[in-house]
Amino acid sequence: QVQLVESGGGLVQSGGSLRLSCAASGRTCSNGAMGWFRQVPGKEREFVAAISRSGPLTRYATSVKDRFTISRDDAKNTGYLQMNSLTPEDTAVYYCAASAYITLSRERSAYNSWGQGTQVTVSS
Repeated sequence: QVQLVESGGGLVQSGGSLRLSCAASGRTCSNGAMGWFRQVPGKEREFVAAISRSGPLTRYATSVKDRFTISRDDAKNTGYLQMNSLTPEDTAVYYCAASAYITLSRERSAYNSWGQGTQVTVSS
């Protein structure tokens, strides 16, 4: 099992940027993908982005494409989500997740390890 800890959330004005980090520990030798999801109260957790091991392949939700960039540094067991041009609609708790599979799935069920989440609030 992999333990994940997110950091970097906070309050930012509309149009601003934040960089989230996801530190992994435990059994980090998997070749699986890493993903970011987000959730607002009363709604299902939704896919944001995913990246393959070593980072050559990425996948984004339509709503964040061209604004967010996912990356990972496997030597440091850390993943990142750079978020630019933030809007109030991006306000949510953001979760990183690790998958045992190499495919860049949008489905929560494909990910078997989750962090505790970090709050991102974008003010208008």
